[in-house]
Amino acid sequence: MTRDRDRAAVRTAVLLSGSGRTLANLLARIGSDGLPLDIVGVVSSRPGVRGLDVAAEAGIPSAVFRRKDYPGVREHNGAVNAWLEPLAPRLIVLAGYLCFYVHPDWFTGPVVNIHPALLPKFGGQGYYGDRVHQAVLEAGEKVTGCTVHLVDDQYDHGRILGRQEVPVLPGDDVHSLADRVFAAECELYPRVLADLARTLL
Repeated sequence: MTRDRDRAAVRTAVLLSGSGRTLANLLARIGSDGLPLDIVGVVSSRPGVRGLDVAAEAGIPSAVFRRKDYPGVREHNGAVNAWLEPLAPRLIVLAGYLCFYVHPDWFTGPVVNIHPALLPKFGGQGYYGDRVHQAVLEAGEKVTGCTVHLVDDQYDHGRILGRQEVPVLPGDDVHSLADRVFAAECELYPRVLADLARTLL
């Protein structure tokens, strides 16, 4: 269980590929701030990642679907969605998920992603993780940040739900910038998801 079942919450699935820091942050906000999500399942595109441990420690069922085990994007998403369907999520949250996700016909709720830059800048296929921050630094940007958006049929393209700016400081490297952007993500994502969840309750 991820929250007090006596309180209204939106059944939510989380898709990830790595450390699960965003999942851990959402779980903490459910506990401390009353974020109205009930995380009912976690999918990872990679085995053995810390995100699976975060799910297990919270008692959340999880499964691994490696992209390379399927002939194409459609088959990979088909397997993911077949596992998700019995969980009946009403919200799907991407949290550092490095595969292209396409929701199935049975799912009519929102699919949401957070990107570590101010979209539409530094978005699209191949822009993820430290690659984004390296590109920001190489471009000489003075401000970066993070963006929460709805997921559509293109990478980092759907309607923007929220953005938070982060200054690029003199002397920043990829790691220092990434740390500050992630701190902003930890504030922005729960705030946007809370607003979105209330429309689904």
